[in-house]
Amino acid sequence: MTYPFTGKRLLTGTAALLLTAAPVFAGAIERAPQSLGILFEQGNYVEFGAGRVSPKLSGTELPLGPLPGGNSTGDIAKNYNFFGLGYKHQFNENLSGAIIIEQPFGADMYYPGDPATTALGGTAVDVDSTTYTALLRYKFDNNFAVHGGLRGSHASGDVTLQGVAYGAVNGYNAKLDGVWGWGYVLGASWEKPEIAARVSLTYNSPVEHDFDTEETGLPVPTLNGSSETTVKTPRSWTLEGQTGVAADTLVFGSIRWVNWSEFKVSPEGFVGMGDYGLPGADEGLVTLEDTTTYTLGVGRKFTENWSGALSFGYEKSGRRLVSPLSPTTGRKSVGLAAIYTQDNWKVTTGITYIKLGDADAETADTARAEFRDNDAWGVGVKVGYSF
Repeated sequence: MTYPFTGKRLLTGTAALLLTAAPVFAGAIERAPQSLGILFEQGNYVEFGAGRVSPKLSGTELPLGPLPGGNSTGDIAKNYNFFGLGYKHQFNENLSGAIIIEQPFGADMYYPGDPATTALGGTAVDVDSTTYTALLRYKFDNNFAVHGGLRGSHASGDVTLQGVAYGAVNGYNAKLDGVWGWGYVLGASWEKPEIAARVSLTYNSPVEHDFDTEETGLPVPTLNGSSETTVKTPRSWTLEGQTGVAADTLVFGSIRWVNWSEFKVSPEGFVGMGDYGLPGADEGLVTLEDTTTYTLGVGRKFTENWSGALSFGYEKSGRRLVSPLSPTTGRKSVGLAAIYTQDNWKVTTGITYIKLGDADAETADTARAEFRDNDAWGVGVKVGYSF
């Protein structure tokens, strides 16, 4: 049986937007899943997307020495905007290419409070990155295709550790100057247009950055100063699929695994504090667990111009003790999107609610603050034009 509604325009406009609008707090600093949905658009196509995420992330301090605990950390996560730009070109019946500009990684977090009288007051992290991906896709005559390309990423970071919980390194700061890193993308897909079916598997390689780093605030004067810090963004695998299940209706989903355990930020001076008895210094500024995120949704075409979709996301919680720079583990989400198409134009709007998993911010492998009942909202819009 064939279904008259081909779900390609629905999925690439809706599922991708829903994922982009959702901050992946449980996956540390990942804010977008680096989707390659634009490759499956028809003909030549250009799109621009933008949105805003509003998280609520607060915790309660635990007793620490003379500090009685019970005080709120305040809302530590700042609202942020995101954007994306993509262009896909169909060279011939079999070969196409795309250029994608996006912001898949970032962080903007600050613990308000006096560093001398709170466990984590003054601790902050600011990470900015923009990636540029150039892709080619070759489609064989048997409905199989391969895709791949190069990815360049420009990133910078600033980390401050403050508060009584940091002991000897209360007041530490590391500035990582902006630098370029390079990686690649490889994948394959299969399609059956008669039933709007598609399955794709994509591998994103690590992207290695060698940051010029300036460290201050360490109690051992010789450890302060300039050095180079190598940081790799994590490799990932993404399996995405869709199929028509009835006229004008399709289901879609994805499984995404990210190897966060290879993401290390280990400035030379901070790691050197391990020789002076600082617990956990050899692990660097942050230690993260690998994540697997599942998404399942349904899309429906209501009229000639209007379509919509509903999706659900799930990421299992991991170890409860986590870095104060990423104080959640696991998440659940629900997203709604609507698409309006007119002639060659397609406008997609979406909203996503994310329930963030509970976690305990730790230093020296000891809980310093409990983070419970936190969430976030993401809204976005994407405008596409086919030609």
